[in-house]
This record gives sequence, structure tokens and C-alpha cells, in this order.
Amino acid sequence: MLSLSLSLSLSLSLSFRVCGSMAMESPNFSFGTSLQVPNVQELAKEHMITVPPRYMRPDQDPTIVVDPITSLSEIPIIDMEKLLLRESGASELDRLHSACKHWGFFQLVNHGVSSTLVEKMKLEIQEFFKLPLEEKKKYCQKEGDVEGLGQAFVVSEEQKLDWGDMFFLNTLPPHLRKPHLFDDLPPSFRETLGTYAVELKKLAMAILGFMARALGMKVEEMRELFEEGFQSMRINYYPPCPRPESVIGLSPHSDSVGLTILLQISEIEGLQIKKDRMWIPVKPRPNAFIINIGDILEIVSNGMYRSIEHRATVNSMHERLSIAAFHSPKLTGDIGPAPSLISTQTPPQFRHVSVETYFKELFTRKLAGKAYVDYFRIDHGEGNASTN
Repeated sequence: MLSLSLSLSLSLSLSFRVCGSMAMESPNFSFGTSLQVPNVQELAKEHMITVPPRYMRPDQDPTIVVDPITSLSEIPIIDMEKLLLRESGASELDRLHSACKHWGFFQLVNHGVSSTLVEKMKLEIQEFFKLPLEEKKKYCQKEGDVEGLGQAFVVSEEQKLDWGDMFFLNTLPPHLRKPHLFDDLPPSFRETLGTYAVELKKLAMAILGFMARALGMKVEEMRELFEEGFQSMRINYYPPCPRPESVIGLSPHSDSVGLTILLQISEIEGLQIKKDRMWIPVKPRPNAFIINIGDILEIVSNGMYRSIEHRATVNSMHERLSIAAFHSPKLTGDIGPAPSLISTQTPPQFRHVSVETYFKELFTRKLAGKAYVDYFRIDHGEGNASTN
């Protein structure tokens, strides 16, 4: 299997509430905040037969399973090794370009990340969620910060909640890590997560380099934007639910970052993407990562690549776990369409915004499809940004 170093050279309030008040040193940077909520993993241990009203989601579309014989039954598969080979690289690059334009999602095989590391990461995540409640309390979200154990994008006490917990934290660069989260993890978990973070950053830069080539964008523009960027990870835990058809594990949304690399911890399905107004279940392939375009890449590509709305569903029998690695531009950077993609024939479709402003505004909202990226879209009729 070809190494990533080669690819980089080629491309560039219940009793179950976990979180309490714990005084810690203020971080240098905070995305924003999310209100503290009950821990769903603990709630599910009560073996209830009904679901608390705050989790009931009659507003959600029903699960739609696409006929497996149709062309919509499986997202594209991209082979990293083929991208790197001279004789097959061009055709695989075309496949990558098509996947990003028409799907916004693909599964990446032969990605070059050690299978030993991936399996160790899966094991550590499973062990983390097996920790006693009292042990997990020290990783909870704190007032005024979204990082930690809890839920994100909860902006009011009346807001409906997802049937799932998340552990969200910054992983790269190291100076953005919160000591009470990253440094205080169990030593084996901390070491594995640190190694995993570095390897996925290498992989993300390789993928972004290939995307730049496919777009006809100057590779140095992509490198300049993301090479010193930051990485955060969201570890998801979706417990079984007695009424899975009445809840949602993660509300429909598009990722607001540049590029997401998702690792499914088991083969339990739950991720669904929205294509042609249908929800299509994603069947995870063994030894593959699920990659998706984020809102920032939609902006950078001037709309040529589109972020895709997706959601997580749950079931009544099995827990489901996953870890998403989000890759975003450097905090001192600026987000806007790449200059090399702008011409009189292809005017800018999005307005510019600083990276820091982009993320701080993001966490003042609840998840709502693609509403956030649409906020930055230019209305060419009036020359103003859309505010829907």
C-alpha cells in the first residue's frame, strides 16, 4: 500500500445530566457554547418503553430505503492508490471529481492509514463510553464552551434534542487542545487519538490536493488555506431507542467545515444522505473512510462541489458509534471562492468571511440543513448575501 508521504508529495437537567460546573482556565479560543443537556447513554439504561417528549421528532422525514438495484443505492468508492498511480490516476481523478460534484460523499479505500491504528482507535472509543458516569463527568461541556461531552447547537431550553451524545474536542494544532479534555484522557486513548489526528491530517491534505487538481484550482491556494488549519473531532454515541422511528440521532445538516473524514466503529448502519429528495442509507465498507464535502469547500470551490445534507438514525437493538474528523482553514484565514476559479464567466457565488467569525456565528444557531452556507451566498440580483 502506498504511503501518505508519497501522496502528500504529489498533492497537498435530569438525574442523568453529566455536566456540572467545574472551574478551569479559560481557553485561548472557543467556538461558542451549547446548553447542557441530559446524557442520552444514561437515559437509555433505564430500559424505558416511551421516549421523553423533548426527544420526539415528528418534524423529521421518515426513513426512506432506496431499492438496492437502483443506481442510488451506494455512494461512490474512490481508491487512493489509483489516484497515486500514473497509469490510472487520471481516470480515478475524474471519478473523484464526479463524486464531489454529484454526491458530496464517497468512501475512500486503500487510504494508507494503518489498519492497526484504526482498530486501536475503534477500541479506545468503545472503552471511553464504557467509563462510569462519574469518570466521564470531568469531560463534560463547561458553561460558555461547546467542547466536551454533551450535544452541540443547543441554543434554547425548549429546543428538541437528538437521541445521541457527542464528545467534541480540538485535536490539531496541539496548542488548541483543552488540557482538561485531551491531556486528561486515559493515557492509551490520548496517545492513540494524538497519532490518529496526525495521520488523518496528512490524509486530508492529500485528498484536498487531489480535489484542487480536479477543480482546476491552483494547488497552492488549497495548501495555503488548509495546511496550517485546525482539526477537531466529534465522537458520536447513539444508544438504542425504544421508539427509533420517533427520534433522530443527529439532526439533518451539512458539515460547516472544509472536509470531514468519518470512521464507523462498527458496521451498524445509521448514516443517511439526502440526494434527489430521498434519504439514502450509507452502508459502511470494511477498511474504508467515509469522506464528505463541507460548507467551506462549497464556498472555496465557488459552488462546484456541494456539501450534502445528512443525518444519523438510530435503532431499537444496537448502539452505534462513529468518529468524525473535521478539517478547517487556519483561524487567521479568510473563507471565500478560490481566486483561480473566478472569472467573468464564473463570478463569485459567495461572500468572504474570516474563519474566526464564521465559526463563532455558526455555534449561535441550531442545525438546520444547509441554512448556514446559504447565508453566505451572494444574491446576484441585488448583490447582497442571502439571509434565509
